Amino acid sequence: MSVGIWERKLLNTTRGVFEIFIKGEGRPVCVAHHYSVFNQTGDYFAESLTNANRVFLVNLRETGNSEEAKEPYQLSMLETIFDLEAIREELELDEWGFAGHSTGGMLGMIYGIYFSNRLSFNLIVGAAAREYMTFSKDCIYNSNHPKFFRMQELNETLKCSDLTLDKRNALKTERTKLSLYEPENYDALFSRDIIKGISAIRMDFFNREVQVYDVTKKLELISCPTLIICGRYDVQCPVKYSIEMHDGIANSKLVIFEKSNHYPFLEEAERFKKEYKLFIKEYLQ
Repeated sequence: MSVGIWERKLLNTTRGVFEIFIKGEGRPVCVAHHYSVFNQTGDYFAESLTNANRVFLVNLRETGNSEEAKEPYQLSMLETIFDLEAIREELELDEWGFAGHSTGGMLGMIYGIYFSNRLSFNLIVGAAAREYMTFSKDCIYNSNHPKFFRMQELNETLKCSDLTLDKRNALKTERTKLSLYEPENYDALFSRDIIKGISAIRMDFFNREVQVYDVTKKLELISCPTLIICGRYDVQCPVKYSIEMHDGIANSKLVIFEKSNHYPFLEEAERFKKEYKLFIKEYLQ
């Protein structure tokens, strides 16, 4: 099912050229993921916001046609936020919202800590403010999780550049099903003509950086209104990490989706829209 093509722009900023995709009308919101590669077909998470927002979907450094990294540190979370700020400034927006799912939500934590004055709001879905694997057996990236080894195998195989399209799609489907509350609903949930990739270089850098990632003691610095959403059965960033973020951010609201895993914006789509609309009404109007 087609949902419409996103408008593509190459933006010349003070930190280089970045590829962005734009769709929707309303309050501006930036959507980014730490290592996804987007195109004009868009993104499921970003698409869920286009009815209420003008969404700017960003290809980060080393993804799509965006600027390459001249130094490894430019792939870090903090440097990524500096890039997003340069994009906001080039768009001549005094402020915008930020919305991040999974590792995108981790970027949202960094964004809120350092630039809350530039964020009208922060939407964090299925994320964490610290490394979430080592001390959580509920996390699929913990070696004690029953699906750990298969998930590792899938992620490593998907980095290969010589996979056929059919094989790549089959592996991506299997990987996604591991993070669904009801895997049998995969075809219905992911029925749109949305195609995106993974940046191996960004994922590899993230896999190192996440080992020392912990901003829990700085959560009190986030002052912008923050909506935190998590599926009760999230196997990637278990729900306890969303509870922790809510406890640390004074101006935040936490909503737990009882019939969702890592994709509440798809698994409970109508409730997601309702909760987001309610948050905007309560916190921003």
